[in-house]
Amino acid sequence: MPEVLEVTEENFEASILKANMPALVDFWAPWCGPCRMLHPVIDEVAKDYEGKAIIARCNVDENPGLAARFGVTAIPTLIFFKNGEQRGSLVGVSPAEEIKKLIDENS
Repeated sequence: MPEVLEVTEENFEASILKANMPALVDFWAPWCGPCRMLHPVIDEVAKDYEGKAIIARCNVDENPGLAARFGVTAIPTLIFFKNGEQRGSLVGVSPAEEIKKLIDENS
C-alpha cells in the first residue's frame, strides 16, 4: 500500500515545497473526529496517485507553525501544492472524487 508521508516543520520544505511532483497535504489532529473519518479516503487517494503525486499528513498539534503559515484555521484542511506554491484547498471531510478533482485540476 502506498505510504502517506508524515510531514513536519523539519521536513516540509524538502518533502513538499521542493518536491519533484505535486503534493496534497492533509492538515489534521488526532482528537478530530472528522479528520479520522477522512484518513481512509486519503489512503485511497494515495493509492490512486502513487508515482503521480505526494500525499501527506501534517499533525497541526505537533506542527503549529505550518498550520499558521498556510492559514489553517479549521481541520481537516487539504492543501494542494505544485512547484512550491499553494494551488488549491478543501476544508472539511470531502469525498475521494472531490479530492481527486482538486489534484487533477491543479496538476
